Amino acid sequence: MSHLPIEQSWLILSNLLTDLNQKGLDTPNYINRELGIIKSQISSYKRDTTHPDLINELARADMSLNEIQGILLNIAESIDEEYHNDWLDKLSRANKGEIVYEFPESNSKFILNAPPGFSYARITLKNPISEDRIQELAEYYGIIIEFDSDVTIALYGEKEVVQKVLKEMAPFFAE
Repeated sequence: MSHLPIEQSWLILSNLLTDLNQKGLDTPNYINRELGIIKSQISSYKRDTTHPDLINELARADMSLNEIQGILLNIAESIDEEYHNDWLDKLSRANKGEIVYEFPESNSKFILNAPPGFSYARITLKNPISEDRIQELAEYYGIIIEFDSDVTIALYGEKEVVQKVLKEMAPFFAE
């Protein structure tokens, strides 16, 4: 399946968000969730590129991604000019259709919305939990979360990081 420049931009911004969080910089709470929604919009569009509603979804995803790009690049600029320009260059290359990060081929037939290069975990809790509690973990570790329902949560990120978050969430399973 071919890859779209927006997917590459999404992947770059996901990596930038992770890097900023690992450097201890504050990023807006909603960005992890918004990146998850954008990834779903892109995946939906790719399933049927001719459907007018899905074309509109892709346009909305692109606008959201541009907003996130502005926010994250402003934060990156606070580190230093070279750091900012490095990420800006990656995004510029992606917008020209260049592959900045390789998309690993996945043999999985079950996880359709897992971001390229990321591990995925889906958990189901006994009782609903406050989104804020999970969001704090996501921000701290730089992973993406999606709430599929009040009790079902999807986690996306580097394998080791997802495993750490699952260990941190262990007490939530007993609640």
